[in-house]
Amino acid sequence: MTRSTPRLFARRSWAETRRIGDILRRETVGGILLLVGAALALLWANSPWRDAYTALAEFRVGPAALHLDLSLATWAADGLLAIFFFVAGLELKREFVAGDLRSPSRALLPIAAAVGGMIAPAIIYTAINAGGEGLAGWAIPTATDIAFALSVLALIGSSLPDALRTFLLTLAVVDDLLAITIIALFYTDSLEIVPLLLALLPLAAFTVLVQRRVRSWWLLLPLAVLTWVLVHESGVHATVAGVLLGFAVPVIRRKEGPGPGLAEHFEHRWRPLSAGVAVPVFAFFASGVTVIGGGLGAAFADPITLGIVAGLVGGKVVGIMGATWLVQRVTRAELSEELGWTDVLGLSLLAGIGFTVSLLIGELAFGTGSAADDHVKIGVLTASLLAALLATVVLRHRNRVHRRIHERERVDRDHDDVPDVYEQEDADDGR
Repeated sequence: MTRSTPRLFARRSWAETRRIGDILRRETVGGILLLVGAALALLWANSPWRDAYTALAEFRVGPAALHLDLSLATWAADGLLAIFFFVAGLELKREFVAGDLRSPSRALLPIAAAVGGMIAPAIIYTAINAGGEGLAGWAIPTATDIAFALSVLALIGSSLPDALRTFLLTLAVVDDLLAITIIALFYTDSLEIVPLLLALLPLAAFTVLVQRRVRSWWLLLPLAVLTWVLVHESGVHATVAGVLLGFAVPVIRRKEGPGPGLAEHFEHRWRPLSAGVAVPVFAFFASGVTVIGGGLGAAFADPITLGIVAGLVGGKVVGIMGATWLVQRVTRAELSEELGWTDVLGLSLLAGIGFTVSLLIGELAFGTGSAADDHVKIGVLTASLLAALLATVVLRHRNRVHRRIHERERVDRDHDDVPDVYEQEDADDGR
């Protein structure tokens, strides 16, 4: 072995790590891994070895002195999912500072659609569960899983206009912000003021460092972990700490020059861990519900399950399309010229994929291991699958329509580099 051998091995390992990271940043890959995690959990939870799955989910690890002797399922929901929400916070910040949410005229329709897409499902769920024990889960069908929805869109929408993805992304980003607010306000059982105030200290130190464009992980990571621990101790769901840390990171570079801003840099670094580890592992522990032995029949006789399915599949369509139509009627906001109402219908169905945040809210509303929690899982899984299938039918049709439009726009019979459709428009204008 020569002296250069370890260096060559290190370079190859780093190149392989970068290649894996690039793969995990693809929207389709994140969605597929999420589905794999959920499918493995369902298979295991309905196999003869289901007790081993339960034992694994309930296995406790962590320092008891810090009240962090948590089950693996809780670590996935409170710890790993904080990484997902940190990336979501970075994306939210970037959209508000430099993206579509910066312009009120461009953001108005998707913001209104997001609000409508949360109000209508909540009303439908509440109406179905009025007066019952399931009322605590009113917020479950309000969430949209941004990773899952964008993955489905990427798989089926090769010819769909960019405006459709932009609308869905903006809607889902606002949806995430509202869901985070709901979790903080309505699903905090007890609030401990002292740990919450103490959490402001490491959060402030983290903010000062990132505002000074410090990237040193050995400084930032301990402050982020300490913020998470104190928020967890306060009773506020610990994923909120991830969002606050994401919001603290600046988007715009202080000086003009090459390279990404700090928020974009962190998002690039942490997205593979979020998409490749945090979300799939959470899906694995959150989706394991036993449906054999009458469990499925009992679930669909429960208003909780029915309310979730009706809210996510029907409520999202009613809320998003209704809000979009209403805002267009009373303001000057208009849909992109590339989009038709059938596109909005497909987008509304995609927004009915609740999954990650819906499962999280279900656990917060009913606890883990209860019959209600199992029915939440069945409802969310059923609704998300049904919404994805219906959206696929609608958007595949629209994909063919948009592909024919693109092909017609490329026809140039006289080979003058001007498509015939534009020459015809010029001729019509000259008459």
